[in-house]
Amino acid sequence: MARDLASAQHFYAGVLGWEFRASSLGGSFAVALREGMPVAGIGALAERLDLPVAWTPYFAVVDADVTAARIHERGATMAVGPLAFGTGRAGLAADPAGAVFGFWQGTVVPDWSVGSGRASAWLELHTRDAFEASIFYGEVFDWAGGGTGCCVASYEHDHVVLRHGHDTVARISGGAGDEAPDPSIRPRWHVHFPVPDLDKAIEAAFAQGAEAVSPVGTSTTSRWVDLADPEGAQFTVVAPQDTF
Repeated sequence: MARDLASAQHFYAGVLGWEFRASSLGGSFAVALREGMPVAGIGALAERLDLPVAWTPYFAVVDADVTAARIHERGATMAVGPLAFGTGRAGLAADPAGAVFGFWQGTVVPDWSVGSGRASAWLELHTRDAFEASIFYGEVFDWAGGGTGCCVASYEHDHVVLRHGHDTVARISGGAGDEAPDPSIRPRWHVHFPVPDLDKAIEAAFAQGAEAVSPVGTSTTSRWVDLADPEGAQFTVVAPQDTF
C-alpha cells in the first residue's frame, strides 16, 4: 500500500522491471507483472487509514469470517474488516507479536504464485518465537492441514520453512524484539524480490530516492540487500551469486 500510486509504480518499474495493469478492484489498485506474469499488487492507501506505507502479505482463505474468528480466538488483533472489496472480501490483522498481515476471500489472479518464476522469492516473518508463530498461522490458515493445496511446514536450522510443492513460500525466523526502536527489528513480515543483477537494481533504486537499510549480504548461491523505497516501505532484492 502506497500513498502515491503513480510514483510507486514508476519506482518499482525502474528497480524491478515491473509493468502494471488495472485490476478488477478498481483504479486504486494495480497488478504488477514481470515478463507477463503477476508478481505483486500496489494499492493506494486511503487517507482515512492511519497505516504506514509497507509491503504486506495477503493469504488466500475460503471464508473470511471464519479466519477473523480464528484470529480473535488466538489473541491476535483484527485491524480492518473483513470488508467487501471489489470481487471479494479482505481483512487486515496483527498477529500476537504485532506483525501485520492480510487475508483475502475471493478470486485470485491466475498464475499468481510465490517462490517460483518471476514472483517474489519468498516471504519472511521476523518474530519473537518462530515455533509459537508457526502454530498461530498454521491454525489460522490451516497450513499443513493435509487438504488439497496445503503447504508443508518443517523446522530447519532454527527457522520454520513453509513449502508448497517444491517451492519455498515463507520462512519464519525468531529473535525479533517487541520494544526495539528500529522498526526493521520488531516483529514484521518481509518480502524478498528476485532480480537478475543486484548492482543494477541498487543503482536504479538509489537514483529514485531509495535507501539501503542493510549492507549487501552474500552466500554461496546469492547476494541480497534490504532497501526502503522513497515512501519508506522496506523490501529485499536478491540475485544469483556470480560464478567464475
